[in-house]
Amino acid sequence: MSLIFQTSTPFDVSNSKPLPGIAPLAEEDWLHVDESFAEQVALRARLIHEEGQRVIAQTSGSEDACQELCQYVETNLKAKGGLAWDRFQDVRLTDSRDPLELIGKTVQEDICILQKDPDNPEGEHVMTAAILCFPASWLLSEKINRPLTHIHGTVDDYDPNIARRVQRLFDGIQVGRPLWRWNALWNDTADLFQPRSVHDPRPPADPATAPYLRCERQCLLRLPETKAVVFSIHTYMLQRQDALLQWRS
Repeated sequence: MSLIFQTSTPFDVSNSKPLPGIAPLAEEDWLHVDESFAEQVALRARLIHEEGQRVIAQTSGSEDACQELCQYVETNLKAKGGLAWDRFQDVRLTDSRDPLELIGKTVQEDICILQKDPDNPEGEHVMTAAILCFPASWLLSEKINRPLTHIHGTVDDYDPNIARRVQRLFDGIQVGRPLWRWNALWNDTADLFQPRSVHDPRPPADPATAPYLRCERQCLLRLPETKAVVFSIHTYMLQRQDALLQWRS
């Protein structure tokens, strides 16, 4: 696959914050279109066709939330217009009406749907559906239909205290008041599609020499009808020289 890069991120990668590092977000700023839009959505469409269930998953009972998410994306894109709105209309008319496929081929963000599981004794949110074309060393098959503590089981800083704080965060997200955070990690490879099992962890890259910086803009919002929580990930891949320039600016 061809490599796709951005030259900057819309946030300051030198100003890191401890987990969960959450800040308020305006609804109209949820979905981003950056300089790599055309290349990324083309890659996403190819991955959806070639990888199938490795990039799209949906559990029984999530259908209403998936449909509501698609309508929410449509409303957001229509209000702003531009490339992503044009793309949404083209895909809907010529390619796919399936909610997750339509979203996956339209926007740069990967998107997961999480819903309360009444049978979970801890009252956790569970990932019930997702479109994940750009995994950062994890497998959708190992996370779908799993609760938050399982999903974050490999995150070093995700201790019981953080787990409780994150669950309270998910419980407290209000309709119309999205939240966001970001992360950045040095990488030895620039591939956006990096599926990797929890049983085969990626060796850490050396920040002093790694050629690429992978950043994620992660957003959380609540859908008004189904009350499902949406977790979106916009991935930026910067070459080292561009990352260092931004870091110093």
